[in-house]
Amino acid sequence: MRTTVVSYLDEFISREGETAFAHRRGLRVARWSYEQTAGTAYQFARDLETRGIGKGDRVLLWAENSPEWVASFFGCLLRGVIVVPLDVQSEPAFVTKVQAQVEAKLVLSDAETQPLADLNLPILKLDEISSLVAPHSPAPYSATDIDKDDTVEIVFTSGTTAEPKGVSLTHRNLLANLVPLEQEIKPYLKWERVVHPLRFLNLVPLSHLFGQFMGIFVPQLFGGEVFFQESLNPSRIIETVKRERISVVVSVPRILEALRESIERGYEARGKLEQFKCELEASEDQHFLRRWWKFRRVHRMFGWKFWALVSGGGMLNPETERFWRRLGFAVIQGYGMTETAALISVNHPFKIGRGSIGRVLPGQEVKLADNGEILVRGENVSPGYWRDRNDAKTADDGWFRTGDIGEMDPEGNLYFRGREKEVIVTSAGMNIYPGDIELVLDRQPEIKTSVVIEIQSAHGPEPLAVLILRDEQVKPDEIINRANESLAEYQQLRRWFIWPGEDFPRTATQKIRKQIVAEKVRAELAVPSSSPDRANPLVEIVAHISKDLPSKLDPSATLGTDLKLDSLGRVELLSALEDRYQVEIDEAAFTDTTTLADVEKIVREGNPEEAARYPYPRWQQKWPLSWLRTMVLYFIVFTAIRIMGWPRIRGQEHLRRLRGPTVFICNHVTMTDHALVLFALPWRFNTRMAIAQDGELLREWRHPPKGTGLVTRLLHLLKYFSVVLIFNVFSMPQKSGFRRSFGFAGETMDRGYNLMVFPEGRRTKNGAMNPFMPGTGLLIQELNATVVPIRIDGLWKLKDANRHFARPGEVAVIIGKPVSYSNQDGPLQIARDLAQRVKAL
Repeated sequence: MRTTVVSYLDEFISREGETAFAHRRGLRVARWSYEQTAGTAYQFARDLETRGIGKGDRVLLWAENSPEWVASFFGCLLRGVIVVPLDVQSEPAFVTKVQAQVEAKLVLSDAETQPLADLNLPILKLDEISSLVAPHSPAPYSATDIDKDDTVEIVFTSGTTAEPKGVSLTHRNLLANLVPLEQEIKPYLKWERVVHPLRFLNLVPLSHLFGQFMGIFVPQLFGGEVFFQESLNPSRIIETVKRERISVVVSVPRILEALRESIERGYEARGKLEQFKCELEASEDQHFLRRWWKFRRVHRMFGWKFWALVSGGGMLNPETERFWRRLGFAVIQGYGMTETAALISVNHPFKIGRGSIGRVLPGQEVKLADNGEILVRGENVSPGYWRDRNDAKTADDGWFRTGDIGEMDPEGNLYFRGREKEVIVTSAGMNIYPGDIELVLDRQPEIKTSVVIEIQSAHGPEPLAVLILRDEQVKPDEIINRANESLAEYQQLRRWFIWPGEDFPRTATQKIRKQIVAEKVRAELAVPSSSPDRANPLVEIVAHISKDLPSKLDPSATLGTDLKLDSLGRVELLSALEDRYQVEIDEAAFTDTTTLADVEKIVREGNPEEAARYPYPRWQQKWPLSWLRTMVLYFIVFTAIRIMGWPRIRGQEHLRRLRGPTVFICNHVTMTDHALVLFALPWRFNTRMAIAQDGELLREWRHPPKGTGLVTRLLHLLKYFSVVLIFNVFSMPQKSGFRRSFGFAGETMDRGYNLMVFPEGRRTKNGAMNPFMPGTGLLIQELNATVVPIRIDGLWKLKDANRHFARPGEVAVIIGKPVSYSNQDGPLQIARDLAQRVKAL
């Protein structure tokens, strides 16, 4: 029988080396085992003890999702320390108000979090926690004097009140929801062995209870793995699901809608959208296996192991739920609030009530008030707010008032109908639920998303639609008239407002901040029509990336000449736009001459042309081809090098203690450079090496231009397959597409391969070394790997004399000392430092 949440750490220890958490950092993936996570938690508990932080003290946890977040969370619980989790996007002013209430003794942050020096508190970098606690023992730490009614955490809700309110949650509250889930899961564990391990992609912040449940507690009940990533871009999510063989995606409704749009855009690009929609409609009552086979193209896109989506943090659009279910995926919804320890009801993955938010969890009582408000009572309900426990929204008989309107069918399935405080009561006494109107509006193809708010008119309260359109040229009145045909007379819209930005302001869980929207709309409607134009939100993103903006941005301003964005800056801008607007953008569309107007069009359409196909082969890394490559290297390539001029090798002693995937960088003289470097390296490096090569050249060989003769085409293909097989090369484009190249480099290192990169980007024309490209600095910074500088001497002299054979030792390969860089080193700084190191060899 569990008495505290800390008891879950016992299961962590029993699972030992199994992977518990994976987190993408830059281009690499860090993986933590259950044992490592528990050990770090024990170490952190001891570190807190040495700092004099104990039971009842508070610690601010303000960081991105990561294994370190989980370890530090449990470390606090072991000491009886109360965790105060904060969204990464929280404003410093909000954090200051929180600190004024909780009086925390320590802040745990990460490299991306705003500085907290003004709080006058000790700050620990969460991404450095492993090294900080290393002096302490990882042996189990006894949690003493911890009771069910002790506070685990204070979660500050994302409300818009002047003073933030912190919900106090105890071990009893959390266990009231976790234990019933655990009991429900146990009968299915025998089937889990068939697909073990279950892998969860958690896209919800751990600072929210839903994120904690699905990121920390529920997966470990299966012995599963949890993958964390910050990017919410649909294409990145789909790539992760397939690459990491994800089983379940945990997200908020908006992300599921964005993924749906991504799939539909793909069919639209092939001219098959209407056919796809017709097939979806026809699949409504078909057997699961038949739907799975009919839409196997989508299942192949995500990978064959992916089968379920878990949605929480908001109401999922019924059409989006039907979309995924018709494709053959399970859609699991839950309902709850922070004050009810995250859950009140949840759908059973194999017994789902369509459109329902699930059945009430065992141990809880739910009833509907006369006005339909959902009332709940049970041990999961919070004892109250921090320092103001009398402010709990409970009636005299102990029922907690959720403020949500719902319905319940005879089978006990609960249905969400809207927020009570958002209900618009007209002068005729009719109740209008904004969610009902928003569902109708969002069905209109011209509307990207919508919000319905209350405004005062001459006839009293009425609804106003705030719209974000896919195309600014369409007429809103035609859209509204069409939507009104599906609404009851008392629900129909007479007024609307076009939102100026590409998206509404949102919380960390992607909920629209309706109060902020309403305040801005009301303020805009109160301003005379002659008011100046609103600022384009795109400008804010450009201003953040560009360091040399002109005094006034014109739509014709180019990314290169006017905005001063080099290739590195364009990658940063592209990534920021993809994450901000949830669209996929072709890198080839971003050049020096691309204008701000072009960028706006690309973002608005969100349907780029097919990207240039640079080859990123993986087949040569699989057995037996990997062994064949090794034999060809040692018996043919290296033999030829010995015959043509045995090179002198210096500096191999620098590699004796070097372990793990490493990046080797070298000056670029001829096309034989990579063979010479491989010859100079020990077995453990050269047999596990991937080499970055001119992407444009590889693409030309793999996909010869139209009109290329048959013989030339065959020769190009022979070159491509020979080079890929023998030297394990991949594309490193010079003009566009290098972001994907960086991602492939990270994946390759995660598979245990070293990398060889030529930072000059091109071969020398006069024997002098070309400047190192800053993109190499960015690659190394993102890989966070050890770098070994190498220099080839004497080869230019042979090339200049057109000699193909050298005397033994005439050519030298000099290996420098390994070097590592910190997060504080910029890409340009890294590139310049490496260039100096190579020159000095």
